[in-house]
Amino acid sequence: MRVDWKPGTLIYPLPAVLISCGTMEGGGANLLTASWVSTACTNPPMCVVGIRPERHSHSIIKEQGAFGINLSTVSMARETDWCGVVSGRREDKFAACGFTKEAGTVLGVPLIEESPISLECRVREITSLGSHDLFLADIVGVRADEQYIDPETGAFDMKRAGLLVYAHGEYFGLGEYIGHFGWSVRKKKTKRR
Repeated sequence: MRVDWKPGTLIYPLPAVLISCGTMEGGGANLLTASWVSTACTNPPMCVVGIRPERHSHSIIKEQGAFGINLSTVSMARETDWCGVVSGRREDKFAACGFTKEAGTVLGVPLIEESPISLECRVREITSLGSHDLFLADIVGVRADEQYIDPETGAFDMKRAGLLVYAHGEYFGLGEYIGHFGWSVRKKKTKRR
């Protein structure tokens, strides 16, 4: 039997990512854990990120107009959670987590070298929604760890990367591979005699 609940944000699972922002110099970079992250458009490539205005990273991103999205992995789960509960106003999160800062090749935003995929994003628009502001951004650069790229197909192996997801207050590793886009309608090959 199904029951009615109070309306809420129960669209799960979501990626557990580390948003990077600030400068490469000294302790000018910050990290923010976020799950309110999604693709917004394919062409041009765009994304959206929901960030509370009181978060330290909010003002940095608003002022600089740029940020990075760093996918996190199961092996980065502790650091990912920690970056979401400790303020960058008081901590150098890159140093505390032992992450290597890498300058993005397009905008120069700090990225996490240990992340399997990092996206450089340029803010296009900010919309105040209530508890969060929505940052709509163009994805202008992507850095990928070549160890997860199939040398024959050029495809990124998401399963081997061990990506981390968030679901209603809990973290999980991605589960079993089921199929690729369109597999449900793909015609089976018939053998010729």
